Amino acid sequence: MNLTPVMLSGYLATRQGIDYNSAPPNLSTLANSSLFETWRPKAHVLPPFGQIGDPCMHYTDPETGLLHVGWLHEGASGATTDDLVTYRDLDPDGKPFIVSGGKNDPVAVFDGSIIPSGIDGKPTLLYTSVSYLPIQWTIQYTRGSETQSLAVSHDGGRNFAKLEQGPVIPSPPFAVNVTGFRDPYVFQNTQLDTLLGSAPGTLYVVISGGVHGEGSSQFLCRQHDPDFQYWEELGQWWHEPANSTWGNGNWAGRWGFNFETSNIFGLDERGYNAEGEIFTTLGAEWSLDPIVPQVSDFREMLWASGDVSCEDGKVKFVPNMAGKLDWGTSAYAAAGKELPATSKASQKSDAPDRFISYLWLTGDFYGTLDFPTNQQNWTGALLLPRELSVGKISNVVDNELVHGTGSWRAAGNNSGILELATLKQEIARETLAALTSGDAFTEPGRMLNSPGTVAFQRTPESKFYVITATISFPQACRGSDLRVGFQILSSEHENTTVYYQFSNESIVVDRSNSSAAAKTTNGIDSRNESGRLRLFDLIEDGKQKMETINLTIVVDNSIVEVHANGRFALSTWARSWNASSREIRFFQDGNGEATFGDVTVYEGLYDAWPDRSS
Repeated sequence: MNLTPVMLSGYLATRQGIDYNSAPPNLSTLANSSLFETWRPKAHVLPPFGQIGDPCMHYTDPETGLLHVGWLHEGASGATTDDLVTYRDLDPDGKPFIVSGGKNDPVAVFDGSIIPSGIDGKPTLLYTSVSYLPIQWTIQYTRGSETQSLAVSHDGGRNFAKLEQGPVIPSPPFAVNVTGFRDPYVFQNTQLDTLLGSAPGTLYVVISGGVHGEGSSQFLCRQHDPDFQYWEELGQWWHEPANSTWGNGNWAGRWGFNFETSNIFGLDERGYNAEGEIFTTLGAEWSLDPIVPQVSDFREMLWASGDVSCEDGKVKFVPNMAGKLDWGTSAYAAAGKELPATSKASQKSDAPDRFISYLWLTGDFYGTLDFPTNQQNWTGALLLPRELSVGKISNVVDNELVHGTGSWRAAGNNSGILELATLKQEIARETLAALTSGDAFTEPGRMLNSPGTVAFQRTPESKFYVITATISFPQACRGSDLRVGFQILSSEHENTTVYYQFSNESIVVDRSNSSAAAKTTNGIDSRNESGRLRLFDLIEDGKQKMETINLTIVVDNSIVEVHANGRFALSTWARSWNASSREIRFFQDGNGEATFGDVTVYEGLYDAWPDRSS
């Protein structure tokens, strides 16, 4: 967005009066838009101004090869990219390409999915049309609240015109007391074609929700006609008992009471494959007792792979492994889409067919925090795009670490040496290459064996950078109280500590001192974040050793993304205030030793929105 002269003059005047070298005032007392740049990221997807919601409605335009990336807020808006690095708004100032107010959606437009070559060969949107609110799994569902309707674009995705007709999926399955029935996701799958005797290339739709008193569900439908007017109900192809867990819950949280934003797709080790292993990503909502009406204490962004079978004409999905797509408590509502090798981005990078997923990082913890929204004039962002594929961990020792129900499974056994399968998730190759293409400096590796911090020899010039490093440990560290990692966005006033701790096999982001503003202003979330990462025992050069942590930390001003070993992600906010809070430090606490290697800092990042520059 190019700020209007009035907004710009007011913004500059108020920003010039803010002192980032002193303790902050109560930020809610500042002028509107005065904090617009204070914590704004450069390399992430977010609107020119205002709020962003669920990512959804992504597709590759077969005519242009551009990837369209969409998101919700007061309708749906979007942008295009030809490289997964830079983006261009579809409409000026992020104007929505569809809004509520029609016959089917008088109240709201919720998530949907786009068929790239749909009605008349045009991009066709199947979305949740909302007629009644509130809708929440903790209260009785109002019949007719959520239906699924169609809209078509005739101008390259800049506007979607709703069909002058009723919904194409007008209700949940007959006599099912649902908790929700929304977020239709359209996909193709060869296994389902074979099991159900469908014609090759048949479209399926998964709709997320649950059943009151019973638990969370995915509802499956099948395309019936070439005009996408009728969809055959196939029932609840996956259902989990209310608030149950995968295993003991350590590796995949809870299935909760209601599913949201489910995607279904096939993967192999290269990426997207309609004939590959079936995976799903899904949001799960749940609460602690006593359950408060219209409140979800927890939302977790999960993934699962599974086996599919068909009995008496009913197709069923049963998970065989599951995990968290992101361990951050503000990271939710992932939406992905296949990005074909023929797309512009993939042609530039010579990439195969891939599945690319974006997650939402809510800026005010789902609207529950009294954040100084008016002063910032934007809320939330989408996390960096991720490539999903089947991951393999080779040469794993067959011991107690690999047993049990986790986010992995044994894929092969050779005389006590295993190959494990899991979901591989990494920052998209083009995105990571751009992030690490700027000026870089290397920090000498070191071994730490006593508590304390050691400052890097050089300090980044800004709060926009990427750290890559390895951290290795001797076997004696298992079960110890050792905590090892980095302090980022640090000064004498503030710091955020990212570390691995052995006591519960977790990567922790300690935000307790991340923001001086949290001491003067409500709504600056400083709760710690954590997620589990098991380090397996491996055989390397004939010797047994503990798996090394391969770490990538992206610091995009206030957004921190932690990626590890191609299978772990934790994303959160760290809203440092002081201009001097740019230092990086090695961190060690507890008993044991750790060796840091290949420590590199890439400075500056890139501007994801070059056309928005004033």
